[in-house]
Amino acid sequence: MRALAGLIAAAILFLPAAPALAAPSPVASKTGDATLYKARKSWDRYSPGKKAYAKGALLATNLNKETIPPLATVKVTGKAYDLTKSSTCGYAVFRITYMKADGSLPFKHRTIRDCTYKSAKSFTFTDKRVALVELKVCSEAKHSKPSINCLYAQAWKVLYSTL
Repeated sequence: MRALAGLIAAAILFLPAAPALAAPSPVASKTGDATLYKARKSWDRYSPGKKAYAKGALLATNLNKETIPPLATVKVTGKAYDLTKSSTCGYAVFRITYMKADGSLPFKHRTIRDCTYKSAKSFTFTDKRVALVELKVCSEAKHSKPSINCLYAQAWKVLYSTL
């Protein structure tokens, strides 16, 4: 009896934690197949000091469970705001981890910059074969790219993950 209880306790300890939005529920298509997957997530995020803000939605579709990790097509829409009257800008930086044809998992950044006080900059982008989408919002001087400080000083917010 003790051995059975020990086996059950050990099995519970080794159950993997479910990642955010890792397995979206199937949505039946018009043909009746349950092969079309969709996951939606709304998000919003302030920069440190609340000098910049970004909000939007993420839609993940076409989840491919045949690959490791599972991959999806991800569409991100939203708005980025600069909340300062000074010469700084608000940056919404997305880090997208995707799978290349050779099986490697590099990441790329997509940056949206808004330098107008309380006037939003709208954006939309779509990426295929995506495993992870993360977001960071920063407020800093106007540059073509976000600074090293913006990219590495604070934690990334996970918006979508199949890892």
